Amino acid sequence: QFYLSQLISLAVKDTLEQYVSDISIKWPNDIYWKKKKICGILIENNLYGPRISQSIVGIGININQETFRSNAVNPISLYQITGKVYDRESILIEFLMRAKEYYNIFKDNGLDLISQRYSEALYRKDGYHPYRDKNGEFMAKITCILPSGTFVLTDEEGIERHYEFQEVTYLPEE
Repeated sequence: QFYLSQLISLAVKDTLEQYVSDISIKWPNDIYWKKKKICGILIENNLYGPRISQSIVGIGININQETFRSNAVNPISLYQITGKVYDRESILIEFLMRAKEYYNIFKDNGLDLISQRYSEALYRKDGYHPYRDKNGEFMAKITCILPSGTFVLTDEEGIERHYEFQEVTYLPEE
């Protein structure tokens, strides 16, 4: 299931990089421009035994918003970054082409390539950053993402911490 999340995230990242630089993936599948969220992705999988029988992927890319009227912490749009208005259909077509490319890599057993590109694209991939889990706040660096999607951090004391989705929160940096 996590490979689907990775390939969709990479397709969105690659699409947005046609317009701006400094795009990264915040584990598991939010897309950031610098320290601001430009896209959210939700994936619902229906399983048939150990296999995915179908998936619904919802992608919300902030394209032409001038302002945001929500309580979202750090949203940004392509328009706010560049001052240009974009054709949403062109962006959709670009995304679909890239998603198909990544799906073909997946089908051709390119799992290592997908994982490598995903790891290289991670938000906060370098250095120590603030996080919070059920035990409190801590500083850690990203160690790896396991094939299952488990997020592995190493804290400043050298202790490896493993997290599933929604078990750890990225804290803002000052």
